[in-house]
Amino acid sequence: MRSNANIAGPMTDPVPGPRTESMGEDVSRETPPPMDDTPIGRAAQLAVEALGRAGEGLPRPEQTRVMVVANQKGGVGKTTTTVNLAASLALHGARVLVIDLDPQGNASTALGIDHHAEVPSIYDVLIDSKPLSEVVQPVPDVEGLFCAPATIDLAGAEIELVSLVARESRLERAIQAYEQPLDYILIDCPPSLGLLTVNALVAGAEVLIPIQCEYYALEGLGQLLRNVDLVRGHLNPDLHVSTILLTMYDGRTRLASQVAEEVRTHFGNEVLRTSIPRSVRISEAPSYGQTVLTYDPGSSGALSYLEAAREIALRGVGVTYDAQPAHTGAHTEQSIVEGIQ
Repeated sequence: MRSNANIAGPMTDPVPGPRTESMGEDVSRETPPPMDDTPIGRAAQLAVEALGRAGEGLPRPEQTRVMVVANQKGGVGKTTTTVNLAASLALHGARVLVIDLDPQGNASTALGIDHHAEVPSIYDVLIDSKPLSEVVQPVPDVEGLFCAPATIDLAGAEIELVSLVARESRLERAIQAYEQPLDYILIDCPPSLGLLTVNALVAGAEVLIPIQCEYYALEGLGQLLRNVDLVRGHLNPDLHVSTILLTMYDGRTRLASQVAEEVRTHFGNEVLRTSIPRSVRISEAPSYGQTVLTYDPGSSGALSYLEAAREIALRGVGVTYDAQPAHTGAHTEQSIVEGIQ
């Protein structure tokens, strides 16, 4: 079999311009296919390499890691991060459940899960104590990935939960009663700090905060960290901020670099080395009911989420997290904002 070493990467021909060899029969066999020197060819090759790396698998956690993806500011990439990290972890061989706690149901849409009003959903779990196993659906395109969808009924759950017994821990009890083996549970929270988000914070042990690399995205971060402190102090002593992911990073702008530098300075090891770039492909994928991992596996967004998932998985093996974050409260937010002025 002839070696394919000559087409191992994009732009393998060091000399630009047309080839000077004769167009004989032998040359046609030796010359690398021109497709690999085109954007489509390079994207296809990257897709194969990315999915190949994902298929390698990663060490599984000793017990299910429940990660709460939270930030009360909208538009910072919470849902996008939740579904793409979940798909990335599943492609790495993990069994992953996404719980959609946002009444808009965007995570359900992005995963191709039907979530019209009559579909059994996480609302039934929270309000009517329906078993979680009765609402979980497998994601069509990704083996090992599951979703508990949200419907519009969830919009009234904040009010309905107020009068229920143990209103803050109903999701936690549902997760504890779920008997199917899982490696990760990712909970997509609404952009608020109400009872739905509190239920997520009580149910999870880790908080993952997506931070958009824009000035205003830093506002409100201190309040979120204070709420994490409150929940840890009164309802869930295991809760801690384990992961901060920089999203919508645009390396062409000075502001993005400054925000990234300040966040890394203040939060240190909690910040993933991998950041998620601004990507048209990431934005387009949900409209097709897909994650970017299946929509365009070779895109920069897909590759970034695969790396972020790898980093999260490796961090969770044999790592003991500090239960007391080093920087919390308004001081953190103020310090970060002052740093980029």
